[in-house]
Amino acid sequence: MSTTLSQRKLYRVPEEGVFKGVCAGLSHYLGVPVKLLRLIVVLSLFLGLFMFTVVAYFLLAWLLEPVPSEIFGDEQPVTAHDLLVEADRELNASEQRLRQVERYVTSETFGVRSRFKDL
Repeated sequence: MSTTLSQRKLYRVPEEGVFKGVCAGLSHYLGVPVKLLRLIVVLSLFLGLFMFTVVAYFLLAWLLEPVPSEIFGDEQPVTAHDLLVEADRELNASEQRLRQVERYVTSETFGVRSRFKDL
């Protein structure tokens, strides 16, 4: 999606949000990680912008529409099971590569090549 900000519409994303989905909607709109945006909001609460942040957040939560299902409808939410299956697959592939390296390092070929390099 290479659309500019003027071509996008700002929505709330309650499915991905902690409270009303305002930060999730802003992160989709701006193209930044939602955790970064949440960190900025929390820091602004403690760094003297408490009232401004609270008023702006509740105002956005009230004014913004929830995201229509057809916009993010094709994206399937990632479940914990899917993440575990993917992590298991990557760990198994890494283990296989490590076994190949170990097999090569302990082989006679590696020993012979090492001795030739030393000459």
